Amino acid sequence: MARIPYADPADPAVAELAEQIRRERGGKVLNLYRMLLHSPPVARGWLNLLTAIRQQAQLSGRHRELAIMRIAVLNGADYEFRQHVPFALKEGLTQAQLDALKSGGEPQGLAEADRAVLAYADAMTRQIRVPDDVFAAVRKHFSEREIVELTATVGSYNLVSRFLEAIQIDHE
Repeated sequence: MARIPYADPADPAVAELAEQIRRERGGKVLNLYRMLLHSPPVARGWLNLLTAIRQQAQLSGRHRELAIMRIAVLNGADYEFRQHVPFALKEGLTQAQLDALKSGGEPQGLAEADRAVLAYADAMTRQIRVPDDVFAAVRKHFSEREIVELTATVGSYNLVSRFLEAIQIDHE
C-alpha cells in the first residue's frame, strides 16, 4: 500500500496534465503518475524526460529495456519490472531472458553490446562511477549520442525505481 494517497487525476488543478499523461502513456494514468500529480511541476518534468528517453532517443529500444529491466532487479523495483515486461518483449528480449534477469542470472543469447549495457547499468547503479573498462566496452558499440542516452536512461530509471520503492507505489 502506498505511503500517501494518490492524487485525483480529475482534480481541476491537474486535469490538463493528467490528460497529457493519458495521451503519452497509452490512455491511462498509472499509479506512478497518479502519485506524481501531487506535484504538477515534477510530474511534467518527469513526463518530458521519460518521453524523451523512451520515444525520442536513438538508443535502440532493446538496449533501453535491457538497462531498465536490470535496474529494476538491482533496486528491487517489481512495479518497474512488471510495467516494462511488455516493452522488453516487444523490443526482442525473450521471456527466458527476462526470467534470467529477474532471478539475478545472466540471460542466454545476448550479444556483446547487450552485455556491455548490462555491465554499464550495473556499474552506474551499484557504484555510481563507471570503471574505464566498462565504459570502453560501451564506447565500442555506441555513438556519443547513444552513450548519453544510455547514461540518461540508467540514471532516470534509477530515479524511477527509488521513487517507486520509497513511496511504495502499488501495482496497477
